[in-house]
Amino acid sequence: MFAAVCFLFLLTTAHAQFQTVGDGGPGPVKAQHLTVQLVSASPAITPGGTLQAGLAFTLDPHWHVYWVNAGDAGEPPKITWTLPTGITAGDLQFPIPSRLPNEPLMDFGYENSVTFPILFTAEKSLKTGKIHLDAKVSWLVCARVCIPGRAHLGLDLNVTPGATPTQPTGALADAIHLLPQPPPADAKLTVMGGKSYFVLTLITGHKETTAEFYPFDQNQIVNAAPQTVEPLSNGVRLRIQRAPDLTTLPAQLHGLIKLSSTKAYDFTAPITPGEVAPAAGTKPAGNASGLTTITAIGLAFLGGIILNLMPCVFPVLFLKGLALVQSSSEERSRLRSHGLIYTLGILVSFWIIVAVLLGLRAGGAQAGWGFQLQSPVFIAVLSLGLFFFALSLAGQFELGLSLTSVGGELAQKQGFAGSFFTGVLATIVATPCTAPLMGAAIGFALAQPAGITFAVFTALGLGLATPYLLLSFQPAWTRILPRPGQWMETLKQLTAVPLFLTAIWLAWLFGRLYSPASSLDHMAYLLIGFLLVAIAGWTLARWPARWGSAIAAVVLGALAVAMSLYSPKDTTLVWQPYSQQALDQARAAGHPVFIDFTAAWCLSCQVNERLVLRSADVQHELAEHKLTLLRADWTQYDPEITKELASLNRSGVPTYVIYPANQNAPADVLPELLTKDLVLAAIDRDAH
Repeated sequence: MFAAVCFLFLLTTAHAQFQTVGDGGPGPVKAQHLTVQLVSASPAITPGGTLQAGLAFTLDPHWHVYWVNAGDAGEPPKITWTLPTGITAGDLQFPIPSRLPNEPLMDFGYENSVTFPILFTAEKSLKTGKIHLDAKVSWLVCARVCIPGRAHLGLDLNVTPGATPTQPTGALADAIHLLPQPPPADAKLTVMGGKSYFVLTLITGHKETTAEFYPFDQNQIVNAAPQTVEPLSNGVRLRIQRAPDLTTLPAQLHGLIKLSSTKAYDFTAPITPGEVAPAAGTKPAGNASGLTTITAIGLAFLGGIILNLMPCVFPVLFLKGLALVQSSSEERSRLRSHGLIYTLGILVSFWIIVAVLLGLRAGGAQAGWGFQLQSPVFIAVLSLGLFFFALSLAGQFELGLSLTSVGGELAQKQGFAGSFFTGVLATIVATPCTAPLMGAAIGFALAQPAGITFAVFTALGLGLATPYLLLSFQPAWTRILPRPGQWMETLKQLTAVPLFLTAIWLAWLFGRLYSPASSLDHMAYLLIGFLLVAIAGWTLARWPARWGSAIAAVVLGALAVAMSLYSPKDTTLVWQPYSQQALDQARAAGHPVFIDFTAAWCLSCQVNERLVLRSADVQHELAEHKLTLLRADWTQYDPEITKELASLNRSGVPTYVIYPANQNAPADVLPELLTKDLVLAAIDRDAH
């Protein structure tokens, strides 16, 4: 029923999209889905003076027009003036916009109503009397479909010497008030540009709880990606996903930072290459400026101790504790040696991390704790490793309590090596976690000289190693634990739960490293890697303590990593540009024809293309039935495309039509919003 109503509506509005409404006179004019007019603060202008005016739109519900940067699709309003000698018009000014989501894309614009201020300036030589300002206006209005519009508007003014300036009122005054301003003189705005994110830090002197960023330049950010807001006690920090195709870091960033619906700052700031670690359960690093070196070292040590309780690390410490319980009869000196070597493994790992961080800083970059999580390879290997480890804890197969043994004999020969690499493992699995107190200490350390940075991270490593180190020096403390028994196996299996949860979180993070259009695909490849790891675990359980099963598990693990990092080639079919000649030739040859009427400024068109027309099922059926694919690009006005749309009783894009192979069959016009099932059914219906 809804489709029928839409069809009747579009039938009644055929041919209207490029008709110019209005006769150039003053007053509002009605166009499709909106009313537009020129308004002014006063009917008079003084020679040598200025007059504030505006282009005002009143929109139907759920329809919108666009900001100066429309986002993923769209076009801003444009105006061309014919003015009397002595009058000049300033540029169209754009008030604070809003984000207009249409998953998986995002536009920037205005709903309900908007006025774009314009400032007129009169020369001193302007003669008194009546003058007429003539304007040709064009726009794009969108909801589920996008429709271009044009209007011929005008404004009559009196040139009156000594006229009393009139302050704007109503919607014009509101629009002027909503124009973005430069940041205050006492504000400080910095931009850090990393591999995957831009981090904007605005210091205003007081806490800001909301913020949004709007770029003036296209193709710099992922418009639809969530923007993470980190309130600071004296401002706000905003993390914005960098566009994957932005291979070279720009020298500067020009954009709008919106703090509320009525306050936004227009800024241009240089971009400093580097990474800023996101806050995780701690105060922002900017609040750590009051720390002393001793305080930072103490906080790092305590944070390292607490880090043992994080879901990423606790299973490792728990298994080491079980090993102590079972080996409490060993010589005390040997137990202490295990504790010291475990601690050395942690410290060496932390020192390597600090060396990498300092190397990046020396090269002009900046990175923080967990910077490895910006690497898809690191996240894939870590998540697969944790998943594999969790399967062992859950009881699918037995790796051994030393974590590094593949058999009892090897564990005995490599006992100290096992303790060392257990410390390495504890450090690796700790990087996704940030314990309380850590954030301030790390933020302080990364801004200090190399010696202090090493001291703080060494304290963090010592804190991480302390619980097991104390137990190894005082094995009698293990007496507070129940004696070995079945409970140990049950508890060991329960510790698999936080590791499985960590693996799930890493899989989500893995998808976030890619663009919204491909994130789900990459997550699916990683999940296939999880399946291969599970098969590897089953192989070890089915044929335990055999080299053949170990080799098979290694091969499956390598395949899991390769699958996780797989990026399929673009198999999108090639579309030919639309022309009446191409359509006639294909139909004369008896080929079914699919025409995609689209435009770069049409958001619904981009959504349909990415989610439906580029899908593997639809691509396969289009190729299988040998449809001739024509793309009618209406981004710029094309009379031939307009004529074809009118013949289909359509007035906007998106429009999709299939001409069946049978030349006598009527055109099959599809709905504006596509689904895969709908398109596949139409192909099957019309391709014979």
